[in-house]
Amino acid sequence: MQIVRCRYEVHGDAVQQIFNFAIANTTALYEYLPRDEQRIAQWFAAKEQGNWPIIAAVDEQQQLLGFASYGPFRGFPANKYSVEHSVYVAPEHYGKGIATRLMQHLLELAQAQQFHVMVGAIDADNAASIALHEKLGFRHSGTLPQVAFKFERWLDLAFYQLLLPTPSVPTDD
Repeated sequence: MQIVRCRYEVHGDAVQQIFNFAIANTTALYEYLPRDEQRIAQWFAAKEQGNWPIIAAVDEQQQLLGFASYGPFRGFPANKYSVEHSVYVAPEHYGKGIATRLMQHLLELAQAQQFHVMVGAIDADNAASIALHEKLGFRHSGTLPQVAFKFERWLDLAFYQLLLPTPSVPTDD
């Protein structure tokens, strides 16, 4: 397995398939409808425009196994050192350590970009994602009960955060 920059031209179809599997079959995304090609292209473009990384785990044949990214947390100026991340793995590759590798690389990128906090918003029943985050040092920082409704039930959203030793010189500007 290799970690590479995820690019729309190369990985867009596979990213769309992974997103749409998660939408249709899990509570990892609080969405109802599949993402079309245009929405995936817009997602990639917005990440590129904001200088937000998208990384991919690929196999020896360069097939996408999973991907991860982060972006702004809340979007207010004073939140400039905080990011919210996401990580997704193709269902046939669950349990192989791919999400761990992606998250480790994402943490390195966040520190290189001088961020201080990484936030994960996780469905409170997603034990695998919670275990992954706790293994990486994330701490539970709160739960919002019943903020979503999917699959005919109310869902609680748990927040996990990790404090990073960066930035080296934070400023108020």
